Amino acid sequence: MSGRPGAAELDEFGEIARLFRPLARGAAGAFDLMDDAAVVPQRPGFDLVVTKDAIVEGVHFLAGEAPELVGRRLARVNLSDLAAKGAEPFAAFLAVAWPQAWGDADRAAFAVGLGADLKEAGVSLLGGDTVATPGPFTASLTALGWVPEGRMVRRAGTRPGDRLMVSGHIGDGWLGLRAAREEIADPDGYLSGRYRLPQPRLDLRRTVLEHASAAADVSDGLIADAGHIAAASGVRLTLDLDRVPLSAPARAWLEAQADPTGALLALASGGDDYEIVATSPVALPGFVIIGEAGVGQGIEVLCGGQPVDPGPGGWRHG
Repeated sequence: MSGRPGAAELDEFGEIARLFRPLARGAAGAFDLMDDAAVVPQRPGFDLVVTKDAIVEGVHFLAGEAPELVGRRLARVNLSDLAAKGAEPFAAFLAVAWPQAWGDADRAAFAVGLGADLKEAGVSLLGGDTVATPGPFTASLTALGWVPEGRMVRRAGTRPGDRLMVSGHIGDGWLGLRAAREEIADPDGYLSGRYRLPQPRLDLRRTVLEHASAAADVSDGLIADAGHIAAASGVRLTLDLDRVPLSAPARAWLEAQADPTGALLALASGGDDYEIVATSPVALPGFVIIGEAGVGQGIEVLCGGQPVDPGPGGWRHG
């Protein structure tokens, strides 16, 4: 892990040693983060899965968010990708651009949050880069995981007749952002907590690996991410909004809306849920069936048994 100081008084290498060397946890190939490269060990009979997500202040999390929560969120959105691939988390590389306003205490808190969630998932930091920026805080994590050779669960793989399923609850991430902005009531902080600290579904990793024909994590929005599966698999997916699982707070919000169909579309398009949408010939434990795959292309969204226009269906990356 290496970098260049953004100011004369900043000891970049001392900072790396203090904040990030403990996150390496003596991993083979990390060399205590004292080199400018790492060696990724091999695991016979396994493929190495690589994923990378970045977060930018004011785009992927609220400006002024607690640095420890930012570190934890960075870890979790990347671990979510590994979970959807059926991969066992193993290591990560970090790139972070510190804004001038982030002092030593903020940087240390970020490292503590990141390290706590990586440790819980069994992930060691192998290296990366740190720089200074005149812009907003920006960080990217490259996460590595193992799957048995040839077994990574892709977006492609769905066949006509497969069932479309999703884990957990949908819409809490979108409502949570609105709650964090104080646009809707959130008396117990449940919704804002779901946005700030999503829970990667590593508990479902083995189920996905052993039984899913295709899968993706729900980051852009349930409709959009199911659409990615449909496009990659070359099938037509039917998604029934009335079957989408909702939490009690989301259900209460929905019941207060004048346009329930539009509200359901918003919940299924909002993103930031970090649940897993998957297909399989059989029902999977921990998942709710919300539709099925047929011959054709694209995705059809139903509400009240009738087709509805989903619009974009979720976040579009520019």
